[in-house]
Amino acid sequence: MDINIITFLFLLMGFCCLSFAADKNTYIVHMARHHIPATFGDDHIDWFQSSLKSVSETAETIYTYQHVIHGFSTRLTVQEAESLENLPGILSVLPELKYELHTTRTPEFLGLDQYDNLFPQANGQGDVIIGILDTGVWPESKSFDDTGMGPVPSAWNGACETGTNFTASSCNRKLIGARFFANGYEATLGPIDQSKENRSPRDDDGHGTHTSTTTGGSVVSGANLLGYATGSARGMAPRARVAVYKVCWVGGCFSSDILAAMEKAITDNVNVLSLSLGGGTADYYRDSVAIGAFAAMEKGILVSCSAGNAGPTSYSLSNLSPWITTVGAGTLDRDFPAYVSLGNGKNYSGVSLYRGPSLPNKMLPFVYAGNASNSTSGALCMPGTLIPEMVKGKIVLCDRGVNARVQKGSVVKEAGGAGMVLTNTAANGEELVADAHLLPASTVGQKSGDEIRKYVISDSNPTATILFEGTKLGIQPSPVVASFSSRGPNTITPEILKPDMLAPGVNILAGWTGAVGPTGLADDSRRVEFNIISGTSMSCPHVSGLAALLKAAHPDWSPAAIKSALMTTAYTAYKNGKIIQDLATGKPSTPFDHGAGHVDPVSALNPGLVYDITADDYSDFLCALNYTAAQIQLVTKRNTTCDSSKTYRVGDLNYPSFAVVVPSDSSHKSGSTTVVKHTRTLTNVGPASSTYKVSTSSDSNSVQISVVPETLTFSQVNEKKSFTVTFTAGQMPVSSNVFGRIEWSDGKHIVGSPVAVSW
Repeated sequence: MDINIITFLFLLMGFCCLSFAADKNTYIVHMARHHIPATFGDDHIDWFQSSLKSVSETAETIYTYQHVIHGFSTRLTVQEAESLENLPGILSVLPELKYELHTTRTPEFLGLDQYDNLFPQANGQGDVIIGILDTGVWPESKSFDDTGMGPVPSAWNGACETGTNFTASSCNRKLIGARFFANGYEATLGPIDQSKENRSPRDDDGHGTHTSTTTGGSVVSGANLLGYATGSARGMAPRARVAVYKVCWVGGCFSSDILAAMEKAITDNVNVLSLSLGGGTADYYRDSVAIGAFAAMEKGILVSCSAGNAGPTSYSLSNLSPWITTVGAGTLDRDFPAYVSLGNGKNYSGVSLYRGPSLPNKMLPFVYAGNASNSTSGALCMPGTLIPEMVKGKIVLCDRGVNARVQKGSVVKEAGGAGMVLTNTAANGEELVADAHLLPASTVGQKSGDEIRKYVISDSNPTATILFEGTKLGIQPSPVVASFSSRGPNTITPEILKPDMLAPGVNILAGWTGAVGPTGLADDSRRVEFNIISGTSMSCPHVSGLAALLKAAHPDWSPAAIKSALMTTAYTAYKNGKIIQDLATGKPSTPFDHGAGHVDPVSALNPGLVYDITADDYSDFLCALNYTAAQIQLVTKRNTTCDSSKTYRVGDLNYPSFAVVVPSDSSHKSGSTTVVKHTRTLTNVGPASSTYKVSTSSDSNSVQISVVPETLTFSQVNEKKSFTVTFTAGQMPVSSNVFGRIEWSDGKHIVGSPVAVSW
């Protein structure tokens, strides 16, 4: 969800860590499909059971898998797991991981309202099915209205599973499927507490309803949150079908459940999979989401994942495999200003979604939380740290960090405070994320906060008030890269540039659950149909929905072709020519921040050329990583080996971006140069006859970029042409990174690729 609420609650519960029971842990067992003993014939399930019983008489399978992996999940002791891994036909026995959630003006901002007629409507778009793995769904949301939608696509093999407060009639022609997966969760943490959450596809959190309505919600007029952002809310692909797979519970999202959901989504025949979650980084053969996504890709399913909310730190990305579309977060041109006015006459701009009783029409006493507490962490407004006598009737200044932003307001309110000013610290800089606080409150950036703190501490009689200005449109510059959006470089494969692209992820309006209020806090009794939250969890479903639009327009395009179209048509500069700004620094962002750029769906509909990639290409990529045959089989489930007579190069994967790593031993020699060559192939998806010319740019003389040939001439649709890029790198610059761009143009289309060169 929003980085504000869910991430904090899950972190408190040890959500980012491995969860180990006292005696047994959950393991995911990968079997070599082609090594089944003849005595079992084709009965793989019997083989699984026999292998398991040979190391444990009491162990039972949690799930069996046939598509995402070949194997099963189970509970074992460490010794049993080691014994199992030594049996013939066992590729790997991996401990289960917990994943975390990465937590509308958007269609207008993306230009979809002006060019809606360009995208297929009733037939094509209605045949596309988007699968969302998340916290479930609130089916009563108006965003799932199926008025005017045709019959459910004949290719659909899914189901609407029944459970607590959820029946088959909860689905319709918009929300065509809903499943839930709790076996892995319950094997580790015990039965779901149904007094706190529904053991069914029903969403008790809000995150899943928000992401699913963002990607494929129907048009709802008059949508708003407490009067903010009023207008029509609609998903990116409002005529697409939605299928929800609940894999996240109060205690987390477990990889055995995630794999089971991906397994079902593949056999259900979804066209796009959207996962707004992540679990750190690991080699691809140890990454359950990467392994499941490979199987989905082979079936023609595009998998879109959130990049993570660990920015602006470098090397902080999740979901790094090249067959996954990794999405960072940018801002919209909409804001919710709430000004802080001080007794010294100075005013500071902040943001808020507060709606409720107004502050008195006068200046109120103002106090710094750190001076109204006996706790060393009093400034953070943690529960139970404020002294009521020192804050009653006053506006309280709280520092951001550790606990949820909205919880700080709840703490101030409980202590008798009249309002709150929440100030960013160095960790968040000038990033302003609006919240539906429980009391009058405004969030200000670090610079303003430092000045406000200085005033409230030094003035003998500090006073303040907060002025709420509602919704403001046309904010510039926009988009900017959100501070929280995770950044590259890629920690697993530096030669693959990540994130892939930016999409809107800050202050996004979408559908919400009826189970909790907009803050998600237990003491928030408000109920809303829509909520405004932020995170790469919000940017991911934007791209999932846009991918569905492209799939409807181009049913024969592969996942890689759709991803390429979104990347090569993305923009990296504003209309005035300046590069998209990074909110964390106030400076121009780089490809490690924005990837290929911010999505432009109208241009992506007609990209001219695409960089296509097959499953065989990805297999060659794994060979280039020097993976063993067993490690490759863990990802691909193929009984293949790398050709010892062939030279495999990571840089030759036909990726729509270029990441070049210069060996460190060549970076310090004066006058020396390093030459790196990457080969790519473009496929013509535009006019049959066209000629493209290349242009290159580099932001430093340390790197020269040349392309051969400089012209590509196509005479038919789907014709392929290859080219080679030569990067000549000199002495390492001070920044140790050089960025550039390669563009092919026929005068109408621009096929752009970012370049990142690192030493």
